[in-house]
Amino acid sequence: MTDRQLTILAALNLMVAVGAGAFGAHGLKRMITPELLSVWQTGVLYHLIHALGLFAVALLGARYGSPLLSAAGIVMFVGIVLFSGSLYVLSLTGTHWLGAVTPFGGAAFLASWAMVALAAYRAQG
Repeated sequence: MTDRQLTILAALNLMVAVGAGAFGAHGLKRMITPELLSVWQTGVLYHLIHALGLFAVALLGARYGSPLLSAAGIVMFVGIVLFSGSLYVLSLTGTHWLGAVTPFGGAAFLASWAMVALAAYRAQG
């Protein structure tokens, strides 16, 4: 994935995360339990943080040109889909077995940040 593609992906994810946050604050609070709203808000928080992380990865990729950073961006996006996506669906449907998917997203987040650290460590200059 190119730096440009990662930047586009980051911007689109930020747009979706802001929309999800607004939807939770203004629409969902009347429709779901406070416990499920808290789950939704956790999904939004991690979505926002890691969408900004995608921007950071794109900027670092432009600076260092490491293929590992491109891979880290993909893994980070997979983390967003699995972690935040499973929390969004769980909140809307109450389907609790989806909670089993969430840790895979968290593991993807951890792996992506480890990849960023390794790419920076290997970088010249």
